[in-house]
Amino acid sequence: MSRIQLALNVSDIDASVDFYSKLFEVEPAKRRPGYANFAISDPPLKLVLIEDVNQTPGTINQLGVEVASTDEVTAAQDRLAASGLGTTLEEKTSCCYALQDKVWVNGPGGEPWEIYTVLEDVETPVGKLRPNESGESVCCAPRSDLIGAATGANPCC
Repeated sequence: MSRIQLALNVSDIDASVDFYSKLFEVEPAKRRPGYANFAISDPPLKLVLIEDVNQTPGTINQLGVEVASTDEVTAAQDRLAASGLGTTLEEKTSCCYALQDKVWVNGPGGEPWEIYTVLEDVETPVGKLRPNESGESVCCAPRSDLIGAATGANPCC
């Protein structure tokens, strides 16, 4: 099973959870302080809400595709690299309250995309992986200088 992931920056996690619960008629699959995710079956979507007062509410934090296995992540990395796209492979990375294997690639506008699988839930808070270039915030997306040939990425998810 694959599904698109949309991670949004929000200023009020409680109001956002209330709104998206009503919009998609489903409660969050995971809820932590400043963080929630919804596993929506119709349409197939992983909606992630990240409370961050340093980001504009409603902006995209990151995009992704959740896949079922590490083999699918590896196959995606091989396919993307063979297509000439710069990638960053991360294995057993704690992010968004989960241990994940993932590959990152930037879209033409610098938007960070991840193809990932969740290995297990963990209690590591969202945003403890990489610092923002300005040092003001931390996030899960890799810095643009760490993604092979890809450039122009927003350094923070």
